[in-house]
Amino acid sequence: MASQVVSRTGFGVEALSRGLAAAGVLLSADVHFDLWYAGGFRDIKTIGPLFLLNAIGGLVIGLAAIVWRHWIPSLLCAGFGAATLVAFYISASVGLFGLHETLGGESEILAEIAEYVALVFGLVAAATYWRGTRNR
Repeated sequence: MASQVVSRTGFGVEALSRGLAAAGVLLSADVHFDLWYAGGFRDIKTIGPLFLLNAIGGLVIGLAAIVWRHWIPSLLCAGFGAATLVAFYISASVGLFGLHETLGGESEILAEIAEYVALVFGLVAAATYWRGTRNR
């Protein structure tokens, strides 16, 4: 009986973390799509296609994390968050493909928070899922 309580609690933590990671990825993807579509980023030579690719990839990863209960989409959420944060900080510090981004701004802060959420909760969900499979 005690093992059922632990597994139910573990599932709750994993499901909540996976849902939050997916929400972070989907929000970041939405911000990137909005910047591409309405923010003029589609006209920037290399960055434009990368923003669109980020939006499409984020949509696929976010939806996969919602529908597939496994450690892989959770780890993809964490990787998406980490990679997007690294690209943002490179762009803000030294520039990336000719674009020098700022650290302030509503879109930048919203995406940054979303990417940290994706990174942290993606790792928590993957670890919780993996730990749950090891206890069986």
